[in-house]
Amino acid sequence: MLFVSVSTNESWVTCFMYQRNSRARARLPLRKDLSMSMQSNASAQRGTPADVTRFDGVRVLATDYYPVWLDNLAGDVTIEGSAMNGVAHGAEAVRTIVAYIRTLYDSQEFNFAGPYGENGFLEDYTARVRGGDRIGNVVLITRNAAGQAQHIVANYRPRTTLLHLSRLIGEHFAGTSYGEHFASSALE
Repeated sequence: MLFVSVSTNESWVTCFMYQRNSRARARLPLRKDLSMSMQSNASAQRGTPADVTRFDGVRVLATDYYPVWLDNLAGDVTIEGSAMNGVAHGAEAVRTIVAYIRTLYDSQEFNFAGPYGENGFLEDYTARVRGGDRIGNVVLITRNAAGQAQHIVANYRPRTTLLHLSRLIGEHFAGTSYGEHFASSALE
């Protein structure tokens, strides 16, 4: 179980993540142009894109970011999140689900990507989901002792768009073991 606590001041957001008797902290710049409502045009307001740090420690332009942790998954990796019911297990499941989700984004802008604590990694991005709605996501990736992605938690917002995204994923994977983790078009 993962718990996240967030506190803010004028210029920083401090996130405390608690998982299995451990605690990690990330201090992220507070950006007033990126709100929970996803109404801003952040890239136009920012001008030059910022650098972010990939899972392998390499710094790249935010526009060139690729989640390299997808290429470094533990065999028994797990993924869970606000768009899912339950937990999906295994490298193939995680890679398949995340790869498909990425195809549903018409655009994606990374606000932050980088390490936190000794064995954690955070991604914070906004995307435009097929159909035109914007969605925000904070992804927490926990590394195992070998440095592989061991556990992924994806927390989407706002709820209406995350439900739309979950239905699109559920429809794609309907009839498979992955599909049971996502919403369907039928009333639930």
